[in-house]
Amino acid sequence: MKKLTLLLAAVAVASLTLGCKQSKQANQPEQPDQPEQTSVEQGTKVSPAGYEVERFLTDSGEPVDITLIKHGTLAIHFEDFWIHIDPVIQHGKTTNYATEFPKADFILITHEHGDHLDAEAIAALTGDQTRILANAAAAEKLGTAEDLSNGDSQALANVISVDAVPAYNTTPGREKFHPKGNGNGYVLTIDGLRIYIAGDTEDIPEMADLTDIDVAFLPVNQPYTMTVEQCVNAAKMIKPKVLIPYHFGDTDLSGLPALLPDIDVRLRQMQ
Repeated sequence: MKKLTLLLAAVAVASLTLGCKQSKQANQPEQPDQPEQTSVEQGTKVSPAGYEVERFLTDSGEPVDITLIKHGTLAIHFEDFWIHIDPVIQHGKTTNYATEFPKADFILITHEHGDHLDAEAIAALTGDQTRILANAAAAEKLGTAEDLSNGDSQALANVISVDAVPAYNTTPGREKFHPKGNGNGYVLTIDGLRIYIAGDTEDIPEMADLTDIDVAFLPVNQPYTMTVEQCVNAAKMIKPKVLIPYHFGDTDLSGLPALLPDIDVRLRQMQ
């Protein structure tokens, strides 16, 4: 009888405890389902059209894909925005903009030379909402572009802005190729990610004023732009996290990474 009494008491305590727990849980707010954690990786891939694509992440962790099309020609994709820099159909490779890319939201032209300004390529990329920004000479040739001069800035979208910076030759006898005050380089800031696209230039002193550059595209083909040594000097002024040489023609860049051990130098196929 004593054992039975003890057993009944234990059952009563257990029932009371369980009831308290259930009552406490019932009074707690329901916890929402936790979203599945995903990550976006940086790196290199190849587009369906066969172009190398470099992925970088913004301050918010959003991907920015830069398609390395050829020579001085790039395409940048962020969220639903497409930004094209110096689109050209024919230069070594043939680019079919009508089939390989959607319409551009923004087109940036550094200067009016034929390997950077191609009206046919621009027409193929231009839709109803496309904005075209260019240096004064290119804007005059096109007749449909906004004039953006050295020192000008524009907000392209809520978290995208562009600054036009100088691009010119300094070597005696070569100033005629790209005179000071004419062409543009561009610094794009996309949700905190800063991309410098130098245009046709040598290692000019204004590069020392560039700050917090994450990715730099520097041209390396004298007599029109920089020698390898000038590229090294420019990179040391700019101090980008990543350097991707472009517009390099037949220049031998194989020794460049060893000359810039503190910078991530990426040699890519752009000719």
